Amino acid sequence: MSSKSARPNLQTFFPWHRFMAVTAASLYTTAGTVLLWLANASIWTDRGLGQSVTQLPTLTPVPDPGTQIPVLTPPPETLDSDFPIDPYAPPPPLGYPDQSPQLASPDQFSPYILGIGDSIAVTVERFPDLSFTGTLDLQGNILVPLVGKLRVLGLTPEGVQDILQKRFNEFVVNPKVTVVLAGLRPATVTITGEVVRPGYYSIAPGAELTTALLTAGGATTLADLRNIVVRRRSPVDNSIIEQQVDLFTPLQNASNLPDMRLRDGDAVVVLKLETGTTTDYDQSLAARSTLAQPQITLRVLSYPNGVIANLPLPNGSTFIDALTSLAPSLEDANLREIALMRFDPEQGKMVTQYINGKRVLLGDVSQNVPLQDEDVIVVGRSLIAKVNYALSFITRPFSDFLGFRSFFNNLTDQFSSGSESGGN
Repeated sequence: MSSKSARPNLQTFFPWHRFMAVTAASLYTTAGTVLLWLANASIWTDRGLGQSVTQLPTLTPVPDPGTQIPVLTPPPETLDSDFPIDPYAPPPPLGYPDQSPQLASPDQFSPYILGIGDSIAVTVERFPDLSFTGTLDLQGNILVPLVGKLRVLGLTPEGVQDILQKRFNEFVVNPKVTVVLAGLRPATVTITGEVVRPGYYSIAPGAELTTALLTAGGATTLADLRNIVVRRRSPVDNSIIEQQVDLFTPLQNASNLPDMRLRDGDAVVVLKLETGTTTDYDQSLAARSTLAQPQITLRVLSYPNGVIANLPLPNGSTFIDALTSLAPSLEDANLREIALMRFDPEQGKMVTQYINGKRVLLGDVSQNVPLQDEDVIVVGRSLIAKVNYALSFITRPFSDFLGFRSFFNNLTDQFSSGSESGGN
C-alpha cells in the first residue's frame, strides 16, 4: 500500500464545511445581538432612562480650600415673581393712580407749570428792547431776544425768570427780569366719581372747580360735596399730589367757595357719600344746589295701561312732589299702597320701600322720602304683586342701573302684550 492511501482523510472523519457554517452563523448572530442591544439602550435612554439616573445620589466634588465658590443670585427683576409686570399694560389714569397720592399744602399745589400754548410776558428794567411776550410752540420753546430759542416747557414762570436773568447777564449789566403769565392754554381734565357724565373735558383756561362739575352734568344725589379730590403732577419730582376741597360747608354757611382753579392734566374725583357720615350733611340742600344735577328722572308704573312712564322732576324733590306731578285720581288709584323701588349699587339688588300716599298728602313727614334719580314708583297692589312675582325669578342680582332699567322695560312689555291678548 502506498503512503497516500495509508494517510487518513480528515474530511472523512470531521465535517469542516458544517463547522465553518455554524461558526459564521454564530458570529453574525452575536454581532446582531450586540448591535440590537446598543440600539435599544440608546432608545431607552432617549425615552426616559435618564429619569432613573437622576434618582441616584449626586456626588458633589470637594472644592479646593483655596478656591472661592461663586454664589449665584437671581436678577433683581425676578425676585418678586408673585406680581409680574406687564410691559404692554396701559398706564393707569391719573384719577385712580397706582401710587398713593401725597396730600399737598396750598403752597405746593399752587405753582403753575408752563405747557404748549401758554404765553408769558417778560419785562427787563432799563432795557426795554429785551422785553417781549412769547407763546410756547409745539416743542415748548420761546424766542428770546439775543438768546434765540429757549426751551421752557415744564418750568414755572419763576424758573424761567431765573434762567433769563442769567442769560441776559451775558449781554447787559445786572438786568432785572420779571416774568408773568400772559395767557393760559386750554385745560383738558378728567372728571370721575359721583357725577352725571364722567369723562374727559376741555374747559376754559383758569376755569374753577365748580364750573368743571357743571360741565360734567353736576354731582349725583350720592355725591359727598365735602370730599372732592383734585390731583395733579408735582412740579418738583413729577409725583402725584392732591388736595381735598369742601364745597358743602361754604354752601351751608353761605360763605365764599374756595378758589380752586383747574389746570391742564388735572383729575377731579367726586367721592361717594359713605354710610354713617350723613348726620351733619343735608342731602336735600346739596341736591337743590347748583352744584348738583339740575334734574332727576323717575319711572312710574301704574294702571290703567300698566306702562312705565318717565317723570322728570327737579333735583331735591320729595315723594309729595311726585304725587302732585302725577295728579292721580283719588277714586281710581289705590294711593294707600305705593312701592318706591330703588337700585342699590353696593348690594347689587333692588330695595323696596312701601309708602302710604294718603298719609303723604295729609302731611306725614316720615312717608315723604327724598327721591333719587332712576327711582321707580309702582302704584297699586296688583302691579306691586306682579313686579314682586317677576323678581322672584331673578337668580342673579342687577350689576348696574342698566340692568335695573331693562328689567322694568321688559316687564312693562309683558304687561302690554298680556293686556292686548286679553282684550282680543
